[in-house]
Amino acid sequence: MNIVEILQIKFPGTEWVLTGETYADLEWLDASPKPTEKELQALVPQVEYEIAYREIERQRQIAYRDEADPLFFYAERNEGTKQAWLDKIAEIHARLPYPVKP
Repeated sequence: MNIVEILQIKFPGTEWVLTGETYADLEWLDASPKPTEKELQALVPQVEYEIAYREIERQRQIAYRDEADPLFFYAERNEGTKQAWLDKIAEIHARLPYPVKP
């Protein structure tokens, strides 16, 4: 369990200090109630999903920019087809599928 990732994603804006790698090393400085270790552990699948989703989204944006966008502009100048652009987007989606939500 990566406590830092969980706290940053699921408890943004809260104040805390982690001096080690375990829940016992977590000092809660915020006025809100400190989440229990069990609560944090329960968030692991969701946080892992969110991190994986963001990574796929990042990779897709790069692929769109490098692979699909040029085809779009070729089609706009009548140097290619809109279908080639749509096919490339479909290929990117197939190559970089989103993770399954837990």
